[in-house]
Amino acid sequence: MPIRSTVHPGQRGAKKLLAQYGEQLVCVRYRYDGQRQKRLKTVELIVEEEEWIAPKSPPKNEDLVAIAITLPETALQQQIKRRGGRWNPQRGLWEVRYEQVVALGLQDRMIDTKGL
Repeated sequence: MPIRSTVHPGQRGAKKLLAQYGEQLVCVRYRYDGQRQKRLKTVELIVEEEEWIAPKSPPKNEDLVAIAITLPETALQQQIKRRGGRWNPQRGLWEVRYEQVVALGLQDRMIDTKGL
């Protein structure tokens, strides 16, 4: 059944339901059943609320990310250099575009530097 309109609490078409359901009311939807020739009014309610931490989204391909490479890993350092990576002496980390990190399979070496 297609939805023709969605009405939010306090708007015309939802005021009575707001009085009935209060803060739990998210929206009112008007659906139309062409076969039965009926308009149906439905409500979306909040039935539970709990804390939730949103997962971090991965960086974009062009974003610079920091990765840890130890001093003896000279071959890997050379690969990073060839792919445009730079050594950041202040952080003691290599910085390279995320797409290059993925290409080399080094996602597990990425360091979160947002808090630094």
